[in-house]
Amino acid sequence: MSSDARRPQIPTDMKAFNTKVIEEFRANHGELSGQMAGRQIMLLTTTGAKSGEQRTTVVGYRPYGDHLAVIASNNGADTPPSWFFNLRANPVATVEVGPNRFQVKARVADPDERPRLGAIIDYLERQQALTSRQIPIVVLERI
Repeated sequence: MSSDARRPQIPTDMKAFNTKVIEEFRANHGELSGQMAGRQIMLLTTTGAKSGEQRTTVVGYRPYGDHLAVIASNNGADTPPSWFFNLRANPVATVEVGPNRFQVKARVADPDERPRLGAIIDYLERQQALTSRQIPIVVLERI
């Protein structure tokens, strides 16, 4: 089976899909419908590494103590998502979880944290199987 055949079903126009999810998320205080209903997603707003502009994206997360954990999988692509590069350049971001909005500081998880986080992030192993690069796990600590 080719790696493309194992990839999750991704909308053909991801930007339009994310825009729709973001609008629904904000209009309904974090509640989503359809295929996104019941999923643990957040809106992550980062500062563009090159542009300096605010960029909001939809990201799955899992609680990690008082923090949030996300993976920079880019749906199993060979390169991390843009938001990961943005956080490396500017680690302070804004998160929207349900009706709550707050600032966080991002850091890449330490190697000794990976096993604990891998147990929490149930989809990490599935995403990791799609790429040869090690998918970074990002811990978002509330400021």
